[in-house]
Amino acid sequence: MNVKKFIPCIYLYQKHAAAGFADKNTPVSMNPVELSRFYCDNGADELLIFDLSDDEAAHEEALDMIRLICAAVEAPVTGAGNIKRMEDVKKLLYAGCRCAALNYSLASNVELTKEVSLKFGRDKIAACVGDGEIITRHKELLEEYVGELILMKENGIKECLGRCELPFIAMLPEVSLNKLLDILNYAGLYGVTGTLVNENAKEINAIKSLCAEKGICVDSLETTVAWEHFKKNSEGMVPVVVQDYKTDAVLMVAYMDQEAYETTLRTGKMTYYSRSRQTLWVKGESSGHFQYVKSLTADCDMDTILAKVSQVGNACHTGSYSCFFNEIVSKPYKEENPARILESVLAVIKDRKVHPKEGSYTNYLFDKGIDKILKKLGEEATEIVIAAKNPNPNEIKYEISDFLYHMMVLMVEKGVSWEEILTELANR
Repeated sequence: MNVKKFIPCIYLYQKHAAAGFADKNTPVSMNPVELSRFYCDNGADELLIFDLSDDEAAHEEALDMIRLICAAVEAPVTGAGNIKRMEDVKKLLYAGCRCAALNYSLASNVELTKEVSLKFGRDKIAACVGDGEIITRHKELLEEYVGELILMKENGIKECLGRCELPFIAMLPEVSLNKLLDILNYAGLYGVTGTLVNENAKEINAIKSLCAEKGICVDSLETTVAWEHFKKNSEGMVPVVVQDYKTDAVLMVAYMDQEAYETTLRTGKMTYYSRSRQTLWVKGESSGHFQYVKSLTADCDMDTILAKVSQVGNACHTGSYSCFFNEIVSKPYKEENPARILESVLAVIKDRKVHPKEGSYTNYLFDKGIDKILKKLGEEATEIVIAAKNPNPNEIKYEISDFLYHMMVLMVEKGVSWEEILTELANR
């Protein structure tokens, strides 16, 4: 099924997000990472990032920014601009981009196509094309070595239709809603990008709802659980337990009536019914601390909803991140969550670096410096190899534990977090 995507553009120039190709000296109000989160929280399916830097140093800064964006959002990112050699494609993909887009107005990028496609796979390569003539001229090359096309001319869609078999993204200017719906019905088109999407980012979910009504397949919050399937309380409402989708921290408990439930599904923003004010309540409407839906799950009795959300700012009106902070009673317990254990150990190592402790082996390594840390890491890696040849399975557990500890010392020394490592693994 051809799901139509809404793909905002981010134009990177001198560490800020610019207004566009022709307005690269005009920054938008949010920094690039904030802007990427804003787009994704409002329903963007992917992001298209253009590096508009003027020199090699600025290009490296742009790659660092792209890396931060890829780490900050779940949506796939396509990187474009300033690709001159295979190394540039590699850097974009290693920064977390799902795809690198070659500029087909440059002969050097056309010549690079086969090489990078064979190296990284055609699904990792897109081509930015200006008109149908370019598609026709390079049809065989594109169809063999490229995964998708990005049509850069805002009024050139019909000219490009049917020129090759590749799916394409169309860059659109501001057009009427009816015109947009007509365009989304074009065969071969799998997404729209450009001014239209950027300027209407807050309305992406609403537009998707209209598309679904018109039979256009989009990625939206569709449910098989209608409101009447829930068991309501005496007030005709259902309680909602809200969790941070990344950490599983319980943020708050609220209530939904039918209108709140259906509004949440339509907009992608958590919407509740305020019993004290007797009115519909969009979380974050006054504070800006919106909650964007990641998943909604009903319990076994169909009388409670578990919502996993992307939380902007703090969930609690007191300013606390979570409403649950008044400890009643607690018993010491051993943490069993592997991710939390690794974070906890890393936190101790970070603390040792900031607050040295006499006799600490960790501080000994930090005092000796990077060469000593790397030497120990190499030794522990060798010990893993030796242990793997040993029939005793316990040996390899001990050695991997030693290696992980020394690796975390290196992570602290180089300023690398577990979140960055796990994000990189997930991207691969």
